[in-house]
Parts: sequence; C-alpha cells; structure tokens
Amino acid sequence: MKKLILTTLAVLATGLMISLSAQEEKEVKTGWSMGVLPCATYSADNGLQYGAFGDVYYYGDGSTYPDPLHKISWEASHFTKGKTRLYLGYDSKYLIPNMRVNASLTFVNDPMYNFWGFNGPASLSNYSYWANKKDYTPGLNYYGMSRKMYRGLVNIQGRLADNLNWAAGVNIWKWEMGDMRESEKNENRYSVENTLYRDYIAIGAIKEEEAKGGWATEMNMGLVYDSRDIEAAPNKGIWAEAYLNGDPFRKYLKACAYFRNYIDIPIHIPAGDPVFAYRLAWQQTIAGETPFYMIQNVPLLVQRNMISEGFGSSNTIRGIRENRILTEGFAWTNMELRVKLVSFKLLNQFFYIAVNPFFDAGIITKPYRNEAFALTTTVPATYQPMNKIYDETKLGDIVYSGGAGLKIAMNQNFIVSVEVAHCFYQPLNADLWLGIGINYQF
Repeated sequence: MKKLILTTLAVLATGLMISLSAQEEKEVKTGWSMGVLPCATYSADNGLQYGAFGDVYYYGDGSTYPDPLHKISWEASHFTKGKTRLYLGYDSKYLIPNMRVNASLTFVNDPMYNFWGFNGPASLSNYSYWANKKDYTPGLNYYGMSRKMYRGLVNIQGRLADNLNWAAGVNIWKWEMGDMRESEKNENRYSVENTLYRDYIAIGAIKEEEAKGGWATEMNMGLVYDSRDIEAAPNKGIWAEAYLNGDPFRKYLKACAYFRNYIDIPIHIPAGDPVFAYRLAWQQTIAGETPFYMIQNVPLLVQRNMISEGFGSSNTIRGIRENRILTEGFAWTNMELRVKLVSFKLLNQFFYIAVNPFFDAGIITKPYRNEAFALTTTVPATYQPMNKIYDETKLGDIVYSGGAGLKIAMNQNFIVSVEVAHCFYQPLNADLWLGIGINYQF
C-alpha cells in the first residue's frame, strides 16, 4: 500500500510539473507592447511613402491576451506625389464596462489626388494621360485634382446578448476640394484647366455647390454580431454588421451590411491551422443623394485602417486604382486562404509569418448621377485626350482580381502586410498592384 501511495504521489507530482511547464510556455503578454515601423511603401497612386506608423498595446495582467485592454494607433507620413497623412486612433473593449469605444482623428492633404470619374467600368479612362510625362505641351494630368480631409469619429458598441452588440457613432468631416496644387518643382508641368474634374463640373456631374468641398456629419446605428476568437487575425468565428449611416443635414441615408466568416481548416501545421476567410459586403444609398465629396466613403463601425474609402486599392477590390469605383451602391466579396508558415519567439515577442492567396470581385448595384451623362458623353474641354468619358452599357460589368500576400505578425496583433494583385477586368487593370500596410483586409 505504501509503495502504491508513493507511486501515486510521484505520478501526481510529475503531472503537476508538466502542467507548470506547459503554463510557463503558454503565449501570454502583460503590460505594454509597442510596434513601430518606418513607412517605406510605394504605390502607383501616391508614389513612395516615408514616415513612421505603429501600434501601442496595453495587456494589463494578460488575462485578455491576445486582445489588448487598450490599443493606440498612429501614423505620420508623406508621399513623393505630395500626399501627407496624420492619424491618431484609439480602440478598447474595456474602457467602459460592457462597451467598446473606437475613436480617431485624421488629416490628409493630397494636392495631386487622382479622380477617375463616377461608376467605375462606365467611366472610361486612358492611363497614358495619367503618366504626367514632361513632353506633353502643355503638361497634363487629366485625372488630377486636390483635396484636404479633416475627420473626427467616435463609435460605440454595447452588449445585447452573447456575441451580439448594438452600435452607434458619429463621424464629422471637412473637405476642401479643387484643382491640383503644384509644388514649385512641378511648376508649369500640369494643366489644371484641362482635367476630368473640370469636365464633370461643366456637364453638371459635379454640382457647383459641392465642387469645392464642404462639411458632413454622418451618424450610424445598427447591430454587430462577433464570435471571433481573435480580432486581429481570427482562426474561427463570424463578424457581421448591419446598420444605417447618414447625414441629417445633407439629407442622405445609406444601408450597410457586412458578413465575414473565418473557418478553421484542421490541417495541423505546427505554426497553426490554415484559415479560409471570406467577406460578403454591400452598401447603398437608400434615401437622398450623397455629396460628391463624400461618395468615396466606405462606412465602418470599427476602423482597421487609417482611411476606409473607395472601391479599389487595399480596402475592397485589390488590383485597381485607389477610389477607381465611385458609386451610390456596390456589392463585393473577398476570399482568401491564410496559412501560417512558421512561428517563433524573438526578443521576448511572439512572431509568425503567413501567406494569403486571395480573390476579390464586385459589381455596381446603384450608379451615381448616371443621368448627368445621358445627353453628353464627350469631353467638353479644349484639350481632349479622349473622345468619350462615359459608357452606360458597362454599369453591370463584374470587376474581379486575384493575388497573394505576405504577413508578419507580432503578438498576434501588430501585423505587417504586403500584397500583390492583378485585376482580370482589363478596363480597370492597374498592371502590377502593390499594397504595403498593416492588418489583414478584413
């Protein structure tokens, strides 16, 4: 009996030691963690970016890890084509008990912003006139204009039931729009009078009272269902939103619906199981008309990136130009396979490297000011690089693209993303599209 008792105690002690060892090896972060990287990206839309961006996380005692108690995001950067971005954001599910707070301040100054027209495929373009070559006489950026954006937002979610929240928020914007603002080094290179922006004003597609910008106060209210296990890069769960978003002063109202699903694939790779993720999304103006300076906005209750706008670039349909599809209603889908290749610990931080081949597609569900092009589809400007700027028959075309990305994640939250895409819908093809930033797209 004595021998049996001693044997039992030895087994229990061994089990306890194994348990303690496993606990010591468990991935847990406490206190503060910070990720800072230089902005060293390039895009055909904005040129070379330089500056810095990062996230600051506070995990407290680690009981909520990998979700932080508080997250602060920031960016200060400039692009060689003139754009400047400043951003400060805050996100927490624990600042107010049983509520989530998401707030940010943003400033963007873009003196050489690209305006491609309304309704995507229907707005014809000739990218050779976007190249801005010096041998044009006079020099020309037909798709150029300028804009400044100031934005402050606060969104709040509160619990209704398990995984189900109500959501409400307010976004205040100020826009300053106009002709291109050239720097001294580019003096006399561009013709600000001969642009698509000016032509749209001439035919009434851009209303005179909106052409220089204005204010917008968007309010949103709706429901959020969220069963994700990890927010930054879920292994499983559903994230769905349905809400109304509108401006009571500008008198327009949008309906928005997003369904995201993350499915664990039980192929047990040491770094983690692969995940198939997809998003089904739709937004459409259901009352009134969106002002020209707000048509590119993609309303979101939780901002994952500094700016969420336009159909194109890194936010929706990868492989086409930034804000290439501007319309009152759009439906799209994104599908990707997320595969973790390797995980490791370095300098007391937990890292993994992953790849994500993807496919994107979208279609216009409600055009924007299509009637403005009914009588005149030719360019009225003196300098006419194209004979036609609009083709209504292309409104129903499906835009689709594919590509792959590389992700480097620290502590499962700070994720550096590099993605390459190609648009298979030739009229909107942006050749080899490259996007470098942070986070998965959804």
